[in-house]
Amino acid sequence: MSLLNRRILTFALAALGGAAFLLLHLPLPMLLGPMLACLVAALAGAPLAGAGQFGIFMRTILGVAVGASITPGVLAELPDVAASLLFVPGFIGVIALVGYPLFRRAFGFDHATAWYGAMPGGLQDMLVFGEEAGGDVRALSLIHATRVLVIVTVAPLILTGWWGVDLSQPPGAPMRTTGAAEIALMAAAGLVGWKGAERLGIFGASILGPMVLTAALSLSGLITQRPPAEMIQAAQFFIGIAVGVKYAGITLRELRLHVTAGLVYALLLAGISLVFIEGIVHLGLAPGLDAFLAFLPGGQAEMVVIALIAGADMAYVVSHHLLRMVIVIVLGPVVGKVLGRRRG
Repeated sequence: MSLLNRRILTFALAALGGAAFLLLHLPLPMLLGPMLACLVAALAGAPLAGAGQFGIFMRTILGVAVGASITPGVLAELPDVAASLLFVPGFIGVIALVGYPLFRRAFGFDHATAWYGAMPGGLQDMLVFGEEAGGDVRALSLIHATRVLVIVTVAPLILTGWWGVDLSQPPGAPMRTTGAAEIALMAAAGLVGWKGAERLGIFGASILGPMVLTAALSLSGLITQRPPAEMIQAAQFFIGIAVGVKYAGITLRELRLHVTAGLVYALLLAGISLVFIEGIVHLGLAPGLDAFLAFLPGGQAEMVVIALIAGADMAYVVSHHLLRMVIVIVLGPVVGKVLGRRRG
């Protein structure tokens, strides 16, 4: 089957998943519906394919949405976040101490695969570093995809069941209330920010580049609101597809070993996150909802979607995920090499 036909099939299945979630009034229908529909189809052997560069472009909408949320008032509150950010290095350290032995000893992965499988960083970054270190790229892809899948699936259930958050509400104002000029400016900020950050070699370029550029436009008063609900829903749709198609072509051995490892790891991460979330709330550093979304190590794009719809403090949530990514990307390869030499 040609790539075009595989994509048409993937988009059709994703649309059916989203429609089913809407009809059943399930949370985050445009994210979880496509994601789980593509997951089931991939496990059944369907020839799926992601959206390529267009799918990455759709992620820029989330960067624009976060950047548009940054106002002078939000910047004034950032010093209050500093105490909570101090917990992030310890959070990563505990994850490494638990995750690496799990993958190395319990599941028998080689050093590079175990180390970069345990690092709670971005999927693409961990695949690049893992491949350069001689790790199993397919195993890393499935481990991190499973981590994101589990966290993104469970988080909405906790948000609705514990905090009573309505995740079915529109993630923004309708497009008809937003001026065409501002929508065009948002789209341009997304594209220019993404490609500019990509050229500079910045991690998470499709989100961080648009976020920084849009924040500047927001602080200057040129952008005065978030992207319309329809744009954010479209971004959710393609992010859901991106997670689900990671399982395309999966074998029984990969399902038994790699996906199981990712599932066990995700559950351990949830337990570690709970300890840190309780500590943050107990010390009065943040409300429970914000701490929950900031210390859940899901995918950057996926957690931004959930935080936007849940009405969380975006500056607080994004700053914690950003610091986690920076620490993992800067120190992960260095510590991994040192640990590899000692193991050798």
